[in-house]
Amino acid sequence: MMAEMPASRWSAWFMGCVGLNSCRTMEKSTEAIYDELLVLKCQDGDDAALEELVERWQSRLFRHAMQLTARRDVANDVVQEGWIAIVRGLSRLRDPASFPKWAYRIVGNKCADWTRRQQRQRRLTENVADATDPAGLGGDDPAAVLTADDELGRLRQAMRQMRSDQRAILSMCYLDGMSLREIAHALDIPTGTVKSRLYHAREQLKRVLERIET
Repeated sequence: MMAEMPASRWSAWFMGCVGLNSCRTMEKSTEAIYDELLVLKCQDGDDAALEELVERWQSRLFRHAMQLTARRDVANDVVQEGWIAIVRGLSRLRDPASFPKWAYRIVGNKCADWTRRQQRQRRLTENVADATDPAGLGGDDPAAVLTADDELGRLRQAMRQMRSDQRAILSMCYLDGMSLREIAHALDIPTGTVKSRLYHAREQLKRVLERIET
C-alpha cells in the first residue's frame, strides 16, 4: 500500500489541482492528475508509487527513445539510464505536473549523448579507413533495403528515413495518443510550434511513402 502523504503537502497539491487553479486544471486529464499524485508519493519515499510510475511511463519513454535512436537495444539501454537519472532527481522536482516534460527531456538527452558517441566513433572509423585505404579501393557496403508486407511495416520503413525529431513527434501524437497541449508541455515548446512540426512531419512522411511506393 502507498504511504500516507503528509496533510500539508496533500492540501497544497489538492488546492493546486482543484482549488485556486480550477480553470487550468479542468484542461488536465485524470491520468495526468494521477501521475502528479504518484510523483508526490514517490517523493515521500513510497516504493509502490515508484513501481507504478515506472509501469505507466516505461512504454512511452521507450517509444520516444526508439524514435530518436531507431534501435531497440539502444532504446532499452537509454531508457534504463533515463530511469536512473529520474529516480535520483525525482526528489528535487518541484512541480509534479512537469514530470512528463522532465522525463521526456532526460531520455531525450540520453539519446543525444548516444548519438554524439556514435558520431565520434563514426569519425574515428572513417579516419582509420582513410589511413588504411587512401585510394578508396575498398568501396562501400550496399545500403540495406527494408521491405514490408503490410501497412504498418511500410509506415515503419518510411519513418526510419525521417529525422529523429520528426519521428518522435509523430510517435507522441499517433502512438502515445498525446494531445497537442501535452506534446507542447513535454517538449517545452508552444502549441503552435507543435502544430507546425506535426504538419511538416506529416508532409515529409507522405513524400517518403510516395518514394517507397514508386
